[in-house]
Amino acid sequence: MPDRRATHAGSWYSNSGNQLNQQLENWLDKAELTYGPARAIIAPHAGYSYCGACAAFAYRQVSPAVVKRVFILGPSHHVRLRGCALSIAEKYETPLYDLKIDTQINAELEKTGKFSWMDMNTDEDEHSIEMHLPYVAKVMEAFRNQFTIVPILVGSISSDVEAIYGEILAPYLADSQNLFVISSDFCHWGKRFSYTYYDDSCGPIHKSIEKLDKNGMDIIETLNPSAFNEYLKRYSNTICGRHPIGVMLQAVNSLQSRGYRMNFKFLKYAQSSQCFNMSDSSVSYASGSLIFE
Repeated sequence: MPDRRATHAGSWYSNSGNQLNQQLENWLDKAELTYGPARAIIAPHAGYSYCGACAAFAYRQVSPAVVKRVFILGPSHHVRLRGCALSIAEKYETPLYDLKIDTQINAELEKTGKFSWMDMNTDEDEHSIEMHLPYVAKVMEAFRNQFTIVPILVGSISSDVEAIYGEILAPYLADSQNLFVISSDFCHWGKRFSYTYYDDSCGPIHKSIEKLDKNGMDIIETLNPSAFNEYLKRYSNTICGRHPIGVMLQAVNSLQSRGYRMNFKFLKYAQSSQCFNMSDSSVSYASGSLIFE
């Protein structure tokens, strides 16, 4: 099988391994380890100039010594998917070093009958998974030959279908050698995103956006998938990774019913710019960590 090229390197992040390594190192150094070891993280997938510093707060919670496998769940931005899809590649290229796909886990997931396969064009067009690859490579660099990745492209699925995938992935989430990366930006605000919700009691528009996002973040921290779905129905907040988040919440819900105890905490929030006028636009970013008690 062909390797997946680092198609967004040089535009969304540096294609120079040395420069990229230095950037990631600087961001990680400025983030504190306060909520680890992470079993799952939520982190953004925009260009690193916008969200690189925010993403570091999630990746700083990872304990690389225990991780043998990294599941990366990203939303599909370009193709319509009724379910979830796996990669046909054997390796993902990054400017730091190549990441090996776990073909054995892919085969296990395929046997469930619930997963399709991305073609290489779909895989290489999609940035929601790729933007996490350099960070995964960086935090795992001391163990670069001792781990694999499982990229999963998540389609626009109902809460019932999220529950099916959550049930499938729950045993993998329960395994302390696995790390789940949930790829999501938060509110995409502005006319170009066809979303201009504004609560003027908050003052400036960017404060209304922050309140809206943090309301959703607070609900995610309760680990209640039904409450998160109700929030999305009420506000239609343009959280592009809502379905990967939903799958994670359903996996957590499945494990909680079996006696597992988990907690999630958001550690950083940022916006690409501050909106003051209806002609402005911004994208929000949030980073958080799920730990097992």
